[in-house]
Amino acid sequence: MRFLPIAVLATIAAGPAYAQQAEEGPGEAAEPITVSGSAGLTTDYRFRGVSQTDGGLAVQGGITATHTSGVYVGAWGSNLAGWGTFGGANMELDLYAGVEVPVGAGTLDTGLVWYMYPGGADKTDFAELYAKLSGTVGPLALTAGVAYAPQQEALGHVFFTGAAAQAGRSDDPGDKEDNLYLSADAVYALGGTPVSLKAHLGYSDGNPGLGPNATSVAPTGTYFDWSIGADITPRAGLTFSIAYVDTDISRAESAYLQPGFSRGQDGVGALAGSTVLAAVTASF
Repeated sequence: MRFLPIAVLATIAAGPAYAQQAEEGPGEAAEPITVSGSAGLTTDYRFRGVSQTDGGLAVQGGITATHTSGVYVGAWGSNLAGWGTFGGANMELDLYAGVEVPVGAGTLDTGLVWYMYPGGADKTDFAELYAKLSGTVGPLALTAGVAYAPQQEALGHVFFTGAAAQAGRSDDPGDKEDNLYLSADAVYALGGTPVSLKAHLGYSDGNPGLGPNATSVAPTGTYFDWSIGADITPRAGLTFSIAYVDTDISRAESAYLQPGFSRGQDGVGALAGSTVLAAVTASF
């Protein structure tokens, strides 16, 4: 789920550039670079189905600069659970760069994201390559995505259990692992209304343990996440969202996530169990 805001920002960034070209009259040159951004509030920050804020509120925002060629760069950030989780980091900052190019009747968006955790433990930042192919089939807007993080220490199988992570006892210090994420998204805009229905399915394949900051991109090794919901855009630049989010991570499997993902007072099942999210986003 963390990757979706980046994709949205890239799309928002590209949109004004195309719109501006269409609105300009003959002989008028388009601005080579457009800047767009967003700020929002969500009831829980779920990254690929797993809570990053211990079931609490998250304030998120980002900014993107896009060239008319389709090349873009940007940054996106969110608060985390705090209280020593994520290796002590209180926020996540993602820096990304990519390019959108037309492919047939669709669009290919590919690039690199650098995930940063300012103030956290050493060796927690990591890089991930991504590619998304988008297009329309009748009334449906469809996107297929793949994200691959090459072998890095931040993704290593350092702690085999949550107890080891809590005790700070590394089972395999310095280990490096990779991570693969596959996703499919569909959006159906209800004609004549400001409502769009959306669905998401994701599959994670990574190390089945915890990394150096006692978290993991795929904390149980392999699992599915999914969501269904709706966006309501009563006016341009303002969107209200609601979604049901879930994973196939069992309560027993999620128990060892608590040392790195949770402050401890909440039920561990809430970290990866089903929930309903509500959010409001303003964009320019």
